[in-house]
This record gives sequence, C-alpha cells and structure tokens, in this order.
Amino acid sequence: MFEGIFPPIPTPFDEPGAIALDRLARNIERWNAASTGASRLSGYVVMGSNGEAPHIALDEIGPLVAAVRRAALPAMAVIAGTGQLGTGLTIEATRRAADAGADAALVVTPFYYKGGMTGDALRRHFFAVADASPVPVLIYNVPANTGFNLPVALVPDLAAHDNIVGLKDSAGDVNQLAEMIRLARGLAFEVLSGNFGALLPSMTFGVRGAILAVANVAPGACLALYQAALAGSWAEAGELHLRLLPVARAVTSQFGVPGLKAALDALGYFGGSPRGPLVAASDEVRTSIRAMLREADLL
Repeated sequence: MFEGIFPPIPTPFDEPGAIALDRLARNIERWNAASTGASRLSGYVVMGSNGEAPHIALDEIGPLVAAVRRAALPAMAVIAGTGQLGTGLTIEATRRAADAGADAALVVTPFYYKGGMTGDALRRHFFAVADASPVPVLIYNVPANTGFNLPVALVPDLAAHDNIVGLKDSAGDVNQLAEMIRLARGLAFEVLSGNFGALLPSMTFGVRGAILAVANVAPGACLALYQAALAGSWAEAGELHLRLLPVARAVTSQFGVPGLKAALDALGYFGGSPRGPLVAASDEVRTSIRAMLREADLL
C-alpha cells in the first residue's frame, strides 16, 4: 500500500473559510490524470501538515476524508492524518477517518509536552492508537513542526505492533532514514521519505515510498523521477531531482503552506487561502514562485 508517490494534498477553503469540497474534487481529478499505466500516484494523504491538519475540526474529518475517497481512483490508497495532542482525541479522529473510507492513519508524534515524550510515553501512545484503530497506522516524524525527533531506536518496538505498519520521516536526514531502514529489515514495516531532497539518495538503500509536497505541483515529474530511480537510470533521476529541488524547497520550508497554495493557483488548480493564523502568500512571494515554476518547466 505504501510504495510510490503520495501527494499530501492541501485542504481548499472558500471565502468564509469552510472546506470547499467541490474544489477539492476538481483538484483530485487533475492529479488523477497524472496517473497513466504503471506510472501513477499511489494515493493521497489528506489532513497532513500540508493539509493544515491542526486547523481541521473533528466534525470536519468525516466529510473531508469521504470526499477524497470518492474522488480518488479506486486503486489509490487514502491516508488520513489523524494525530492529535492527546491519545483519546487521536483515537477518535482515527475512527472517524476510517469510518469515512481512509485506508490508513498517519499519526504525528504528540508534541505539546515534548519534555515528557520519552520513549515509553511515545510507545504507550502509539500502541493505544494502533490497538483501537480499524485501519493500519503510520507514524509521522516531522521535527520541524513538532520540535523533537522520534528516537530512531524506537523503530523495532513500533514495528513489532501488528497494526503499526510504517513510518513517514520528514526530518530530511538521509543517515537517519538509512538507520530506520536498517532497524526495520526483515520486519513488515515501511519507511517513507517525507522530504524531497532525501528521496533519491534514500532509494539506493531501500526507501520505496514518499509523501512529497512538490508532488502536488509536479506529479508527473515526481513519478518520472521515481520510475527512473527504480530502473537504475540514475542520471535521468538526478536531472529531475535538481530541476525540481528549488520548487520543492519553495512549497515547504521556504514559503510553507501559503506558498504551496500559491503554486497551485499559478498552475490552474485551486489553492486559495489558508486558515488563520496562516496568511495567504504575498504578491512578491507569488511572483517568486511563478519564476521557479517556469525555471522547472512546470509553468
């Protein structure tokens, strides 16, 4: 289920700030069109970091996940970000997402009391969620947002749970990805890259799945890079990596979710404005993003 390229899709909002399900469906139709033959997107991540997960209310989870499930191609997996700050709330969000058609849950490390997030506390939290989840669970490590890094030594313990099936690592540390792969060898546990820059080097040692913000704006190019790497065409994959790198940086660390939404607007998708406290990209940022898209032959 977790091999290939997954865009973590932004959540579109209308002017009053409600989720624009019709706009979402049209965006997904375009992303679906990037999937042809053996080269296709493997699915979508809804309510990830790029989907403004912290800004989605519990009662919005069901309609949002159901809309993505309806619009996605039947063979695609729908992964829902359900991590909350508390264990009970995470379980509730996971159940709602599963009831609405999610195939798996992506559970971020709880971070508010980061000083108390020992290995034992994290293990208890993830095990409780996995015990209660009707669908497989992926752990989500994103230090840039949570302020702490999941202890890599926890990987074998987490992988031992029958319903914890993998981990998305967005730290961008290739050595850390390699150590996770090493510790998970022989286990039914997938390690996915959540960082574009780390994807190509990590495919040399076994990473076979990626959840990439840039796949929202360049799905075809991301698929071409992935397929080239699988085929051992490293020069072709390297050229694509270098061409997409500035755009990948722009829609993540440089300009964040507002930048990603601005890039979608420039390409004819619906990006729109984020929910507060995030603010829409400025005209200056939009001009910069359009220039990067042109340089990458995307616009």
